[in-house]
Amino acid sequence: MSALDPRNTDLKKDLDATVRARGELGEEYDSALVDSFLEKVEQRIDDTVDRRVRRHLAEQRMADARGPRRPGATHSWAHRFGLAVVSLVLAVPLSAISGALAGVTGIVATWLGIVGVNAAQAVRRTPEPVTGRREGERSAQGG
Repeated sequence: MSALDPRNTDLKKDLDATVRARGELGEEYDSALVDSFLEKVEQRIDDTVDRRVRRHLAEQRMADARGPRRPGATHSWAHRFGLAVVSLVLAVPLSAISGALAGVTGIVATWLGIVGVNAAQAVRRTPEPVTGRREGERSAQGG
């Protein structure tokens, strides 16, 4: 809001009126005057927040109406390839450490974790094979 905003002008007038009323009524009314002014400020804040939330929701609805933005095939492929390479690079030392500490059980647990991370990433990027629906779609029951 700018200094010339009419809402700022109204708030300034309210503050001036509160200060003048305090001078006329005396200190015994301080609490009531301050409470009254703070209620006006709180209402202003509530109105501003409500307006911003409505604007954000409207923008979100517009974005949803346009449809989900899916990463391009190259972008998605690059991410999957990068994760696969990092997984394999980290798999060697992780396997060695887990094998030394826990034997075959540790190696199996390590590889289950590696496979799980890659599977979760694959499902997150392309949920159609697992869920039967495209990313961004919702079920008819509101899910």
